[in-house]
Amino acid sequence: MRIAITGGTGFVGRHLAARLDPSDTVIVSRRTGVEIDDVDALAAAFAGCDAVAHCAGINREIGDQTFQRVHVDGTRAVIEAARRAGVKRIVLLSFLRARPDCGSPYHESKWAAEQLVRASGLDYTILKSGMVYGRGDHMVDHVTKAVRTLPVFGTVGFRERTVRPVPVDDEVDVLLAALEGRIAEPTVAVMGAEELPLGDAVRRIARVAGGRVLYVPLPVWAIRVLAQLTEWTMKVPLVAKAQAVMLGEGVSEALPRAPEPPADIRPHRRFDDDRIRAALPDGGFTCRDLRWVR
Repeated sequence: MRIAITGGTGFVGRHLAARLDPSDTVIVSRRTGVEIDDVDALAAAFAGCDAVAHCAGINREIGDQTFQRVHVDGTRAVIEAARRAGVKRIVLLSFLRARPDCGSPYHESKWAAEQLVRASGLDYTILKSGMVYGRGDHMVDHVTKAVRTLPVFGTVGFRERTVRPVPVDDEVDVLLAALEGRIAEPTVAVMGAEELPLGDAVRRIARVAGGRVLYVPLPVWAIRVLAQLTEWTMKVPLVAKAQAVMLGEGVSEALPRAPEPPADIRPHRRFDDDRIRAALPDGGFTCRDLRWVR
C-alpha cells in the first residue's frame, strides 16, 4: 500500500514515516516544497497513492501559516487533491477536544477540518487524538527544558485537570490501523492508557529529567498571558495559546464524545519512566530559543 503523509516532517508524521516502507511512502510538507493549500502540487504528490495520512497541523499562527490556511483550507485542498489522484482513503489526525463555538481558533479550525472530511465522500477515519509525547514533542521536551532552566514552574489552575498522554508509538499503531481500514468507526478518540492529574505528569517528567523546581499553581488566565508572551518571544513557545486552552480544560475526554478504537488497537503503553526518558531532550532553554536570535 502506497501512503502519502502530509506534515510528514512533523512530529507524528516523521514517526509514522519511520514505520513504513520508504519506497511506498510519500512525504508531503513545506520542507519538500509542497504548500498544504496547493491542490495541483498535492495531487501530483498523491499520484499512485492508496491512502493519505493527513497529519499536517500547527499549534500557533506565524505569518501566513494561520489555523484557517493550514487546518481548513489545507484540508479542503487535500480532499480535492485526493479526488483528482484517485486516492481511496484519508485518515485525519485531529485533536481530542476539537469542537465548534468554543472560543479557541485552534479547536474550531480542527473541527472545521473534521467536518470537511466527513462531507468529502471519501472513505475516512478521523482520529481525535489527545496529548502525544515522544522524542521531539512539545510536552516532555518543553517541561524538561523548563525545569532544567528555571527555578519555578507554574502548574495550570487551582483545580487540577487530568491528561491521558499518548506515546507516539501507540499513536502510530492507531494511524496504521486506520490506514489499513481496521477501524470500523468513522471517528475515534485516541487517549493514553493512564489518566493522571496534569501536575503529577509534570512532576513525573521533572523527576526523570533531574530538575528541581518550586511548583506554583497559577490561574488559567495567567497561563494564557504566559502563552502570549512566549509566542511573541520564542521560536517554539514554552506554551502556545492553544495549548493553554487545552491544559485549562484537561485532555482526557473527547468532545464531542467519540468511541475509542478497538481494544487490540487502542494505546496501551503507560506514561512510565522508561518512555519519558526516551523522550527527553538534551539540555534546557538557551538564548537560541528566542525569536530574535539566529
